Parts: sequence; C-alpha cells; structure tokens
Amino acid sequence: MTVADILAQKGREVATIAAAVPITRAVAELAARKIGALVVVDQDRRVNGIISERDVVRAIGQNGPDILSNAVSSIMTHEVVGCSDSETINEVMSRMTLGRFRHLPVVKDGRLDGIISIGDVVKARIEEVEFEAEEMRAYIATA
Repeated sequence: MTVADILAQKGREVATIAAAVPITRAVAELAARKIGALVVVDQDRRVNGIISERDVVRAIGQNGPDILSNAVSSIMTHEVVGCSDSETINEVMSRMTLGRFRHLPVVKDGRLDGIISIGDVVKARIEEVEFEAEEMRAYIATA
C-alpha cells in the first residue's frame, strides 16, 4: 500500500496557513478543525514549514504566553520532511518514527499535494495486515 492509496481514501485537502499569521490564529485554526498541525505554505503552495501543537506548547513553555502574538514563522518547524505519494506505508512509517513527528506533507512537483498523519498510516497498515490474515485463512481453508 502506498501514500497515494491513503490519500485516495481520505482526500488531499490540507489545512494550511501563512508564515506571517499570528500564532493565536494558528491555535484557533488547530482547535476549530480538531487537527494537530498546519502546513505553512507560500502563495504557490510551496511548503515553508509546519506548525504543530507541540511547537506551540514548547514555545509557551520556553517564552510564556506572550509568544502567541508573534508570527507563525517564529516557532514553526522550518526543515520539513515530506514524502511523495508513491512511497510505501512502511517507508513513511519508518521516517515518521525515526523523526518523531506525526504529520508528513505529501509534495508533488515542489508543491503541497496532501498530508498524512501517523494515525492514517497505522490505520492503513492494520487494514493491510487484516487483509493478509484473511487471505491466509481462506488459503488454509481451501487447502
């Protein structure tokens, strides 16, 4: 199973934000959408960063609540690891685990094309394992 298979099921819509927007607006967007991260993009949908709940918590912990009036760019993760939709679930799961992040933007031709979360990957992997187990049961039953 590939990232494209996950996106075919969940869609390619991504919640985004601009780097100059105040952190308070990013927090409100995260809460309203009930999501854990926003991808920071420019006008051409090129990925400039990502801001997650963890980024916000760390910033408040280090600088206090006054940091919330600053721009998203002041606390976002600038070096974003992404993937392509042709990568396998195992490839992206490994990358997410090693990098200790929960969201992976999908990039195509240098532009944002989707996003997957560790939850999406785990769900897809469980479905894959269940399918394989069912196939094995069917094979054994007919042998």
